Amino acid sequence: MQSLALAMMCLATSCASQYTVTGTSSLQQLEGKMLYLKVFKDNDMCSIDSARVVHGRFDFRGAMDSVMMASLYMDDQSIMPVVLEEGVVSLKLAEVLQSATGTPLNDTLQNFVTRKTQLDARLEELSHKESRMVMDGMDHEEVLRILGREAAEINEENDRLVTRFISRNYNNVLGPGIFMILTSNMPYPILNPQIEAIFTQATPYFLSHPYVKEFKRIAEENMATLHEDY
Repeated sequence: MQSLALAMMCLATSCASQYTVTGTSSLQQLEGKMLYLKVFKDNDMCSIDSARVVHGRFDFRGAMDSVMMASLYMDDQSIMPVVLEEGVVSLKLAEVLQSATGTPLNDTLQNFVTRKTQLDARLEELSHKESRMVMDGMDHEEVLRILGREAAEINEENDRLVTRFISRNYNNVLGPGIFMILTSNMPYPILNPQIEAIFTQATPYFLSHPYVKEFKRIAEENMATLHEDY
């Protein structure tokens, strides 16, 4: 009977998946600091694991019932998103680049982050471009018109990139996870054209995510209130 009970315990344990995250950091300000893995739970970001950076290295290991979208934090500051899934996830934290690779969903996420970072860099470069164009003798109003068009084009490309990525990942943790990051800086939930486009084709998996479901409910209430006011 004891052997049978032990076998059943081993079988039950094997059902839980394991995540392994190995990290390196070249950021001096992180040395000796505690880092946390946090996931969205009960309408808040809750810590599920922690590790101290020692000699530029840190590791997370633990059991999970399913694949999870998490964020790496130092105190209350979010550093980067990471997917907890089977396999070994390699995190690299550097001054210019933070990356999470080594597993399918993390590789997919990293390709997206790289592309978005490139677009954000192009947008930031416009202020330097403005100074150069003015110093070259161009009329400032003309410069603003030209750069305004460029900024609008980059913003449109950025929106398309995000919307397309979410829609392609409606049925895994990346879709709701990136949607959460997209909307986290909003003062309050609303239905703008981009978000309406995301909801229009969304799958039940995406719409049933606790964050997405609550955002949609509040956003629809806010829009109804706005229409009543007008």
